[in-house]
Amino acid sequence: MTILKSLTFTVSPQQVARNPKLVRRQKLIDRLQDQLQLAKDPAYAPVVRRWRRSEDGLRSPVDVHKHIRSWWRTDGSGNLVLVLRSGLKTLELEKGKPAVAVGPHEKLQSVLETLIAAAKAGELDAALETAKAQGESAASKQKAA
Repeated sequence: MTILKSLTFTVSPQQVARNPKLVRRQKLIDRLQDQLQLAKDPAYAPVVRRWRRSEDGLRSPVDVHKHIRSWWRTDGSGNLVLVLRSGLKTLELEKGKPAVAVGPHEKLQSVLETLIAAAKAGELDAALETAKAQGESAASKQKAA
């Protein structure tokens, strides 16, 4: 009991509620950083730990490479076009314009870095809220049917 007397005890602080807007913003930033890594190295595949059941029925952790799809496509003139996504929804940064014109492949990294800075500053929060609202309205329509 003398070992425990050397410690100082206190009350546990209340857990702070997570702000859903900040969680969505951080998820978008993480995905944009993955896209930046993919732009730098086309073979980029982060390692994720998954639990798999072996043939004898025991579960064990296994490192698996996570496949990341690029968010950019080449248009008819050979320039890149970047489409931002949040989950399965495409983010519209301007009304009726869901894509960002990048230009040649050399500009892709700077455009992604600009979008990461904009997301950190909260400039993409309105687009994230719109995508969330669209997802909720689609889910409510499915429940009604």
